[in-house]
Amino acid sequence: MTGVTHAAEARTRVPLDRLLTPRSIAIVGASDKPGALGASVLANLDRAGFAGPIHLVNPKRETIGHRRCVATIDDLPEGTDVAVLAIPRAAVLEVMAALARRKVGAAVLFAAGFAEDGQQGIADQQEIARIAHEAGMIVEGPNCLGLFNFRDNIPLTFIEMPEAKAKGERRVGIVSQSGAMAAVLATTMIARDVPLASYVSTGNEAVCGVEDFIDHALTDDGVAVIGMIVEQFRKPQRFLQAARAAVARGKRIILLHPGSSEAGRKSAATHTGALAGDYQVMRVLAENAGVIFAETIEELGDMVEIALRCPHLPGRGTAIVAESGAFKALMLDQCEREGLHLPPLSDADSPALRAALPPFVPVTNPLDVTAQGLVDPGLYGRTLGALAEDDRIDTILLTLINTMAASSHVKFDAVADALRTLGRDKAIVVAGVDEGGGIEAADVDALRALGIPYLPTAERALRAIARLAAAASAAGAAGNAPNGASHRFDAVIAPGAMVPEYRAKQLLAPLGLPFPEAALARTLDEAKVIAAWIGYPVALKAQAAALPHKTDAGGVVIGLADEAALAAGWAKLTTNVAAARPDLALDGVLVEKMGAKGIELIVGARRDPEWGPVVLVGFGGVAAELTRDVRLLPPELPVAAIIAELRKLRMAALFDGYRGAPAVDLAAVAELVARVGAVIVSNPGLQELDLNPVIAYPTGDGVVALDALMTF
Repeated sequence: MTGVTHAAEARTRVPLDRLLTPRSIAIVGASDKPGALGASVLANLDRAGFAGPIHLVNPKRETIGHRRCVATIDDLPEGTDVAVLAIPRAAVLEVMAALARRKVGAAVLFAAGFAEDGQQGIADQQEIARIAHEAGMIVEGPNCLGLFNFRDNIPLTFIEMPEAKAKGERRVGIVSQSGAMAAVLATTMIARDVPLASYVSTGNEAVCGVEDFIDHALTDDGVAVIGMIVEQFRKPQRFLQAARAAVARGKRIILLHPGSSEAGRKSAATHTGALAGDYQVMRVLAENAGVIFAETIEELGDMVEIALRCPHLPGRGTAIVAESGAFKALMLDQCEREGLHLPPLSDADSPALRAALPPFVPVTNPLDVTAQGLVDPGLYGRTLGALAEDDRIDTILLTLINTMAASSHVKFDAVADALRTLGRDKAIVVAGVDEGGGIEAADVDALRALGIPYLPTAERALRAIARLAAAASAAGAAGNAPNGASHRFDAVIAPGAMVPEYRAKQLLAPLGLPFPEAALARTLDEAKVIAAWIGYPVALKAQAAALPHKTDAGGVVIGLADEAALAAGWAKLTTNVAAARPDLALDGVLVEKMGAKGIELIVGARRDPEWGPVVLVGFGGVAAELTRDVRLLPPELPVAAIIAELRKLRMAALFDGYRGAPAVDLAAVAELVARVGAVIVSNPGLQELDLNPVIAYPTGDGVVALDALMTF
């Protein structure tokens, strides 16, 4: 998505009612020519039965149909709520100025060719924003497909949508920068009889962006779920604030965000910056604010439907009911891949379920009820009832084989009868196994009328449940870390400065970050005194702000066991650095106590200029660079939640002792990560902090950071 950053982040937020629920509409560029944008907008409004005044602007026509046309914007009634601009790009600025003079409340701009089309387009889009801000005008677009208010049946778009018949107190709101994808998601929801509030395509967002429309949805009690397709958040902090407010009000935001590919990563001076790309930063902070992510447009539709129809999100425990032993095994495989927890069930611990089943069907999870439901349709109701009473289960996925319409109807009818008597305190999803099998539309409609999602394949249903359950689990772990006192530096560091290792450690050690004993030497004699004080063996490290990667210049010599080795190491280091960087003046050489070997980690933090700070932790050295076995975390995560994230690393088995090695002091690692988070939160000028490597020792022996770099 190409565009310009909104320049008025802090401006007063304009109510969007005149755009979303207009009482009067003007169509600039009105037409009766089939296929013309203005003609399509008018046809949509007439088809929807819009009861308010519709003013048509066309200098070449006196009438269109039974309506009179005016020649210019100046002939419009003053104070029209919204104008839809179905005109070429070249005329947009002139028309916008005229709309401002007539005190029109809002404008929908279809035309493309603005900020996505070079410097002149950017300048013209900025002019649109200036006109709108001075006039207090709401603007949707440019480069958008408009909107559709389904609740009040007001289409301000040239897209012809299927009729949205579904009603309900809980509805879905759709907000998308892409107009085509907004229409796709809306069409998907209409086909599934999901009640819609509106869809809005924001386009280039010259004035109003996705954040504005989310803010508006927060005030709408009827919007329970917001489905979003966004390529670029232009006001990230407002979005995070709105996401937190949505969670507080019981609303769900489900987001599809293109841009997770490797090509989207930024390189940076530190390992932390290189490993914490833009998409990853956005995602971890948005998820921490309660946003649920979909990976595909199909997943987005599935997750939105489940989140709307089910009274509670899938969460801590899922039960799967199948009709085939082989399919049961496939479900187990997929659950493992998706990380979905299935509480184990057995004859001994599930008496109600045991009583509901035929004797030859063992109690397991997933549960294979075989084909017995065809001769005993009540089996579905008994099974669902027993699972609904089990406190270990909060989500039930019922999978049905639908090879023939006649047998499918028996199953669906029995399931619907059972669901009518069950409470709705758990998420229940029904899914097919054989997509394209014999299913009667009326049977699916009956389930949806009961508020039960039906998906054509169990794989899709399981994937959506897993995504939603993971989001619910993450939300339960959210909270502020108990960091206690401020972790602010006493020193003032100039913006843009890179702080070398020795100075970084001087600033960080008083804040509780663990480092080996060390001191800076400017001469070999000083180095000998320091080494005698801290004890051999020692390491030597060249120190200069302009030398962040010391090993690249031969500026690190380790394992110096005595004074003679120290002297030789000093000569080697100074010779290496002089050859590699002849123009570089060192601050000195850090003489540091060598420590014992342990598990090598990386811990760091980065402040994204738009999204704010994040923390990174993972395995260091070659593992960090080649396998990227790292976790990106919000900076104020509690220690217990940090430990849970550490357990998600691919090589997490190393923490428990591998091939006879002792278990690692995971609590100390998590405490260090929490302190790094506190440091970057407490020091707004700090841009990056990199501790690499961090050595983790056996339980009780803690951790130590061997290197430290900071960028301001």
